[in-house]
Amino acid sequence: MVTGDALEFREVGKSYAVRGAALPVIDGIDLACPPGSFTALIGPSGCGKSTLLRIAMGLEPVDAGAVTIGGQRPDIARKAGRIGVAFQDAALLPWRNVTENVALPLDVLGRSKRRAAAEIQHLIALVGLEKFRSAVPAELSGGMRQRVAIARSLVTSPTVLLMDEPFGALDLILRRQMNLELQRIWLERRATTLLVTHGIDEAVFLADRVVVMGGRPGRIVGTIDVPLERPRPTELFRTAAFHRLTDEVEAMLTGPAP
Repeated sequence: MVTGDALEFREVGKSYAVRGAALPVIDGIDLACPPGSFTALIGPSGCGKSTLLRIAMGLEPVDAGAVTIGGQRPDIARKAGRIGVAFQDAALLPWRNVTENVALPLDVLGRSKRRAAAEIQHLIALVGLEKFRSAVPAELSGGMRQRVAIARSLVTSPTVLLMDEPFGALDLILRRQMNLELQRIWLERRATTLLVTHGIDEAVFLADRVVVMGGRPGRIVGTIDVPLERPRPTELFRTAAFHRLTDEVEAMLTGPAP
């Protein structure tokens, strides 16, 4: 059952002031993420991927165009708890245990943790941390801390999930395990998801569609649909169909040969 909201960028442009001059970061971004879809955004460092996420969170104003979540401004969706966010740094509060860290967005929004107690425990179970609900971050591995961050991003039942390199600091083996976990969680929740990543394999494995950005100012240079059946097993990484898609993404990233 689709529970996500549409996320739409329409002709979005953004510049920053540098030494008194306007430095364009992104320009003319048109991107529609349908309800319940999973989109991966990939491109070179500095092309504006993270800026797009901050705009989608309602944390950055646009200079041109508009962004909507379910037809509303991002700041309205954020204040209603309809946006979940996960970053490369899990950013857990060291004095809070797993249960308390997962519940943090409820505190921020002024919602009752008592009413959400069952949902909090369900999310902790969903990310496989039932035996660690009383552990503090120092007692958890890097992968476990990221699981807590994902559970926290879902505690408000968001309709849109924004993820910025959530597994970028993990080694390859753990990263692929976390890719499997994220796929499983997404299949259950179906929040509309926009994932920023530098990993071509990760983008193709997780997404319905890979959107490639280039240059500065950042622009979309192409999109590639990923018509692979779900759920996707790790064996997929070794198939010819998977490698054809990753080669296509890489070619779009690097551009034509000189």
